[in-house]
Amino acid sequence: MLGGLQRLPQSLPVRYARAMRALLGWCVAAAAVSVSSPSWAAETVLDLSGAVPDDALRHFFVDFDVPAGTKELEISHDDLSEDNVLDWGLVDEKGAFRGWGGGNTENAVVAEQAASRSYLPGPITAGKWRVVVGKAKIKQKPASFSLKVTLRDTPTLAPQTARKKYAAPAPLSTETRWYAGDFHVHSIESGDAQPPLDEIAVFAKSRKLDFVMLSDHNTVSQLDFYAEAQKKHPTLLFLPGVEFTTYWGHANAIGATTYVDDKTELPGNSIGAAAKAFRAQGALLSINHPTLTLGDACIGCGWEHDLPVDQLDAVEIATGKFGVLTQSAVLYWDDLCAKGRHLAAIGGSDDHKAGVDESPTQSPIGSPTTLVYAKALSVQGIIDAVKTGRTVVKLFGPEDPMIELSSSVTPTGDTISAKQTKLSATITGGVGYMARFVKNGQAEAEVEIDSDPFVLELSASAPASGEDRYRVEVTEGSLRHTVTSHLWLTKADPSADAGPGGAGGGGGGGSEAGDDDGGCGCGVARGTLLGWLAALGLGLAALALRRKNR
Repeated sequence: MLGGLQRLPQSLPVRYARAMRALLGWCVAAAAVSVSSPSWAAETVLDLSGAVPDDALRHFFVDFDVPAGTKELEISHDDLSEDNVLDWGLVDEKGAFRGWGGGNTENAVVAEQAASRSYLPGPITAGKWRVVVGKAKIKQKPASFSLKVTLRDTPTLAPQTARKKYAAPAPLSTETRWYAGDFHVHSIESGDAQPPLDEIAVFAKSRKLDFVMLSDHNTVSQLDFYAEAQKKHPTLLFLPGVEFTTYWGHANAIGATTYVDDKTELPGNSIGAAAKAFRAQGALLSINHPTLTLGDACIGCGWEHDLPVDQLDAVEIATGKFGVLTQSAVLYWDDLCAKGRHLAAIGGSDDHKAGVDESPTQSPIGSPTTLVYAKALSVQGIIDAVKTGRTVVKLFGPEDPMIELSSSVTPTGDTISAKQTKLSATITGGVGYMARFVKNGQAEAEVEIDSDPFVLELSASAPASGEDRYRVEVTEGSLRHTVTSHLWLTKADPSADAGPGGAGGGGGGGSEAGDDDGGCGCGVARGTLLGWLAALGLGLAALALRRKNR
């Protein structure tokens, strides 16, 4: 979203700007891939250039034959237009995913033991392969493209010994507590991002995070590098996942380790089939920046898919550091929860630069931070915590106030079964802020936080039928700083013993609290100013965003 390689100044000649972007893309690729080009390598160049089909489908394929003995493929591509944007990927002779570079400007290279970023190494088997082309934006018609495939009998890429098949690591900690993390971080394996995993880890640890999820666009190539990174950074969990990036919306597949086809409009595909495929591998689906509709400035960033709410698990209520983006996302989340689905609240920075040289429209890792109350710092521990709504989102960073939401009747997961209960929110680090309960999307009266810790309480009675949902928010002026997921209250099952329990906190904040960063240490009166600055930042984002890489 608010990241990626920014557009070069408009004062530069357009062709020069494109050349500079291409050069930058090549440099990024060169940093990730070691090349040794033997002069004796035999090459065959296939010119597959042609016209972009003028139809309603957003993807098409260009087939080519790979002969026996081929050891490496190199694909060069160009959309041949300043107005059109094409995305690029590759499938092999079996139709298996071999990479999605999206808007990568550099060539894609695939060999048996190495591949350029966003692509997967593996056998180069004889047969009919296909270049996948996505029609991200077609403004100039008729549209055409340049596409050349070079077939080599000797690879130019040195073997990438750092790549390993992904396997979930053993728990980094078996302590039951709040763990802080970021569910939306991009690495060099996303075409619009730059940082290797090392840089991401160093910055994440500087913000005292316990985990990060690399949500690279429509590829799982980043997983090949997890084992080495995890070994070098044993206190930071690299959570597997992918940003399922379509032209009609983006979603995080939390815990995903296998590619799922993103071409939802093609015959035989659908958003429902994709959601089912992610669920089959044990992943959770969370909508990213659902209300961020910026047209060509951020292609497909707003959620337009018609996906039943029961196929969702969470909503990214905060993306980046702009609180103004959160208001509509929270309303969107509330509307989905009103349909009865227990959806966790999560946040993600959408960082593309590992916190380095961030522009006004970008956000560093950890802004926002999501706290999850998990039984272990492990892949399954984090997934289980999100699944049961044990989350708190600190919208500006780890130093924001923390909220522990609990119930006098012990919840099961995020659900309290009782005629009545007393809800308690213990808030730390919040002096000078305001706090409020929110019932079924409607805010209760705000109370000033005047002590640390501060306890906010509410007596609640179960509805005659169905469920009521409660969360707690810490605010400053018009801005939310911290939001819990919900605790859901329903009438007790007469056959069950729903007696008083401890501070069992289930859902949305569970029963405990953590700590986060407020993003700007300026005191209570800053609320109005921050709201104005956030709105200004959104306007700048629309002007300065480089279009998303798919």
